[in-house]
Amino acid sequence: MASVLVASNRGPVSYTVRDDGGLDARRGGGGLVSGLSAVSSEGGLWVCAALGDGDREAVRRGVAEPGVRMLDIDPEVYADAYNGIANSVLWFLHHHLYDIPREPVFDADFRRRWASYRAYNHAFAEALAEAADPGAAVLVQDYHLALVPGRLRALRPDLRIAHFTHTPWASPGYLAMLPDDVHRELVEGMSGADELGFHTRAWASAFLADPFVDRAPRVATYPLGVDAEELRALAHRPAVDARLAELRAETAGRRTIVRVDRTELSKNIPRGLLAYRELLARHPEWRGRVVHLASAYPSRQDLEVYRAYTASVTELAAAVNEEYGTPDWQPVLVSVQDDFTRSLAAYRLADVALVNPVRDGMNLVAKEIPVVSDEGCALVLSREAGAYEELHEDALTVNPYDVTATAEALHQALSMPAPERAERTKRLATAATALPPREWFLAQLGSLRTG
Repeated sequence: MASVLVASNRGPVSYTVRDDGGLDARRGGGGLVSGLSAVSSEGGLWVCAALGDGDREAVRRGVAEPGVRMLDIDPEVYADAYNGIANSVLWFLHHHLYDIPREPVFDADFRRRWASYRAYNHAFAEALAEAADPGAAVLVQDYHLALVPGRLRALRPDLRIAHFTHTPWASPGYLAMLPDDVHRELVEGMSGADELGFHTRAWASAFLADPFVDRAPRVATYPLGVDAEELRALAHRPAVDARLAELRAETAGRRTIVRVDRTELSKNIPRGLLAYRELLARHPEWRGRVVHLASAYPSRQDLEVYRAYTASVTELAAAVNEEYGTPDWQPVLVSVQDDFTRSLAAYRLADVALVNPVRDGMNLVAKEIPVVSDEGCALVLSREAGAYEELHEDALTVNPYDVTATAEALHQALSMPAPERAERTKRLATAATALPPREWFLAQLGSLRTG
């Protein structure tokens, strides 16, 4: 039994089966994992899904990391819930990504997948209800588990329940595309919480404006920041120093525009590349003097739309290089490998950071680059990123759909005097580290316990 519980789709550890049949455990990384891992200091329990064969084998063998419980959910139910609903419906709704003339289509197959999503959420709720002490605090994470609060409230009305949404929340008109009964079930599931957390006031307001919100829980904003000390330590490891030296050699002293994203549809990578191409067309003085370092981590490659998107990124980068490259200058250096060491090296090298999502719950890259940039960087930031709310005063902000305006912002960023760039970077870093992951988690826990 536990007095503090965290629930999320992905947990802090994953397992692989070795050739000899043994199990290897690998701890997860990143700010969110480090923040939620504060549950261990509270003597708590982290409930998560078994995501692969190694995880499921660990559950079957009763292998458990202290403070972690994995749920072995039927693989077909999990696939329908995770890919069929969470990533193919809720993600698209909250990020306003649908190609409306063709999608969405809510038919019998959707209803079958929604039943799996409900079963997946109920499995979490039942595990939490079973493991929670009387009056325990439960912090449920993200759109994968939107129905958990309502179900858990029905099972254990004594519990204190919070839910945090790491994505944006869809505008009422957009979310209204859902069938009415599903829309109501989604909102009522969320409303079973005592407190709902969002990264920004905009996302919180969108939830409260939904017509199906009858019982409004307490709503609060907790803009997740970065741990400056940890991030800087990671960015100055010998492996990063070595990769930085390689990038310096590749860029040959030229100015750098850096972006680091997953190849996620909301990240707007193609328009960023088009803006860079327009920069070179409209401002030929930058030809041969700037390099665009683009890291695009493959994301959700089991879905065809994501594979096609990833391919379009590499094709567009190649087209820019073909159009403007010379024997001694490659305008775009793109990497589609999951290479955190390269990304940290690029952070340090950045003169300009480009963060232009069409819609984003927060976007920690916008916060991370100013914290570790060696010489200071100018930030070109979409007004649709959650980070806009905290960073816009010291960023060059853009409409993410306006390629020409983004190209001009890149020109302005590259032309910014070094003293101004340094001062802006300092203020950006201060804002970026205002609520680092551990404090972010503990603030929600404190509010839940006292609210």
